[in-house]
Amino acid sequence: MAAGAEGVRGLLALLVLGVLAAGGQGTTGFIKSPLSQKRLTQDSVELYCEAIGNPIPEIQWWFEGNEPNETYAQLWDGARQDRVKINATYNLHSTSTIYIANLTGDDSGTYECRASNDPDRNHLSKSPKVKWIRSQANVFVIERPDIQTELRSAAGKLVLSCNLTETFSLIEGHEWKHGDKILQTDSESSTSTTYEIEGKEEEHSGSYQCIYKTSPEIKGEINISVVPQVVAYKKSEHGNEGDTGVLTCKNPSFPPVSTWSWYRNGKESIVNGSGRYIIKSSGNKTELRILKLNIEEDTGDYLCSATNSFGKGEATVNLRVRSRLAALWPFLGIVAEVLVLVTIIFIYEKRRKPDEVLDDDDGGSAPLKSNATNHKDKNVRQRNAN
Repeated sequence: MAAGAEGVRGLLALLVLGVLAAGGQGTTGFIKSPLSQKRLTQDSVELYCEAIGNPIPEIQWWFEGNEPNETYAQLWDGARQDRVKINATYNLHSTSTIYIANLTGDDSGTYECRASNDPDRNHLSKSPKVKWIRSQANVFVIERPDIQTELRSAAGKLVLSCNLTETFSLIEGHEWKHGDKILQTDSESSTSTTYEIEGKEEEHSGSYQCIYKTSPEIKGEINISVVPQVVAYKKSEHGNEGDTGVLTCKNPSFPPVSTWSWYRNGKESIVNGSGRYIIKSSGNKTELRILKLNIEEDTGDYLCSATNSFGKGEATVNLRVRSRLAALWPFLGIVAEVLVLVTIIFIYEKRRKPDEVLDDDDGGSAPLKSNATNHKDKNVRQRNAN
């Protein structure tokens, strides 16, 4: 759908550009205007504007507040204590976005997108031949209502609740979220909403949101905060002598870890960059690298310690360093098996040889027996002749 909309917009831009080109230079038109919006205090708002012309027009943003006799004032990037951000691009046509963060009641008013391609548009003494074209949008900033939040534990469950203490516009339902994941939704109009979780705080730490489906949306936040629940990526690591050993710990809980530390045998603190140790920590993960492993010096237990605003958590990793010859043991075992097998075959063949000699002697006497038989047959023939 987004790609289709961009295609239609591009086609429209080309058509408008053709019409403007036919009309001559200095003509400018909007192909997208900013839209009016409602926001709560402390929220942010973004307005978008697109213009086209020949040559490509410049876009400016102006503001008029709701105070009596207040006039339009130009806005620039970094205005209002750096809460205003303006981004503009000029490629085939002009596009500009204004973003205002941490809204206050004073940000309510009329925002005007102005476009012009007159060469004298910003001249201090000359009047521009072509007037700036303008497109307006109203931003209504409403005071954020108070939401009372509560976290309690009951019967093996965690109960999260939000209560809107002030009457507000029509409530069309509620929604509970953990990060980007929607946990629960309903269409009730009540000013209070609850969400239940099976388990303990340590198992479900994080930031949860209760959202009231109003215009604009009202959001409350409940944090389940615990001390770091540190776990080792592997409780036992193995490395070969001379290689680099890598030990890893992580913390899946909330709030994030502020400080990571490593200790050898539970006492000796390891300093990053000292000796053969390199420590890399980022957020909820830490990694200890030991260069050129030594079987005598590096074998043992290593403790990773994490600290956040609620306390400290630890985990232990056991490192075993193997000799480089250890890799040869399987090969030597195979060689030994082959030698034993060859020896058995040799002994077996050696024992068979006397039996084979006897068999050959028996075979040699056979002709003698045959000769005796021949002599007997000859004597019988002689008697018959007599």
